[in-house]
Amino acid sequence: MRRTVFNEDHEAFRDTIRAFIEAEVAPVYEAWEDAGHPPRDFYNKLGEIGVFGIQVPEEYGGAGETSFKYQAVISEECARAGVGFGGYGVHVNLVLPYLLKYGSEEQKKRWLPPFVSGEMMTAIAMTEPGTGSDLAGMQTTAKRDGDHYVLNGAKTFITGGVLADRVLVVARTSPATPENRRAGLSILAVDTKSDGYAVGRKLEKIGLRSSDTAELSFTDVRVPVEDLLGEEGRGFEYLTHNLAEERLGIATSSYASAAAAVEFARRYVQDRTVFGKTVSSFQNTKFVLAECATEVEAARSLVDRCIEALDAGELTPADAAVCKLFCTEVQARVVDKCLQLHGGYGYILEYPIARLYADARVTRIYGGTSEVLKTIIAKDIQV
Repeated sequence: MRRTVFNEDHEAFRDTIRAFIEAEVAPVYEAWEDAGHPPRDFYNKLGEIGVFGIQVPEEYGGAGETSFKYQAVISEECARAGVGFGGYGVHVNLVLPYLLKYGSEEQKKRWLPPFVSGEMMTAIAMTEPGTGSDLAGMQTTAKRDGDHYVLNGAKTFITGGVLADRVLVVARTSPATPENRRAGLSILAVDTKSDGYAVGRKLEKIGLRSSDTAELSFTDVRVPVEDLLGEEGRGFEYLTHNLAEERLGIATSSYASAAAAVEFARRYVQDRTVFGKTVSSFQNTKFVLAECATEVEAARSLVDRCIEALDAGELTPADAAVCKLFCTEVQARVVDKCLQLHGGYGYILEYPIARLYADARVTRIYGGTSEVLKTIIAKDIQV
């Protein structure tokens, strides 16, 4: 079906990203996976082609675009090529909205130009060992000491944590109250060169192996008060404001992954022969691909509607939960079926379908597990 969500500018941008991937990413991607992250200068290359600054206002060196559609194009092109951009997604889709909405003018002038150029890579540190999704139970503390906060604690599952230059750390600046366990949380933009800041293990994951994920620890890290993001004690409130865009980003990449899986399988079954016939000639193959293509089309339609709603400021957290839940479940089913059509070769990592399969599993976990999303949706429909 003809898509109407993208215009000529978006398609020209798509051409740029596709050419960039073919020249700068695809030939070396296997080495990135072995290393666990891209080389640091790759992010400078992304900065040079303007990828980090699309949604940054012009006065800070960006393009001043407000639409999410350019980020959707990048997700689609990465999936199409079976690659990733390392910590790009967290840098742009998670951290940037916080800087734009809650950063002071002084902070924006200080942080956004190097953010756009790739000179300053960022990450966000919420999850702690033993707390998982229960942010109100976090133990990391930041105690005021004159014109600094003194930060102590640990975080885990921090995407981009190995190479980040500045990390938004969520910490408890005052005790929770009996009435509200979520009170007293604040967000500090911590310079990773600070004394007492340490990167622990680089975690070995099933998939997304070109994206570094790390443990972090803080031992009496002194953070200037001017690096507090927004107001003290309002951290939990801030964390909820970007959930719709974050979940739509995951849904978009999940749909794109499913679409790419269908294309990889379609090409493979046309070339592979069994019993003297191409795999594509068997009725089972045709039916499986037809089922997968139908699910992908449904996911695409939902994603496109939600992108338009987000750009219009109308995407609700419940809408985004529906989109992420549906698209990640579609991704799981479609990628699995397409791997099966590859036979034994589908289990070999040199085939992109194998990477898609490994990468797909986490999308039903991060950004809100499928179970949490079902709870949100049920509440929205008043069940």
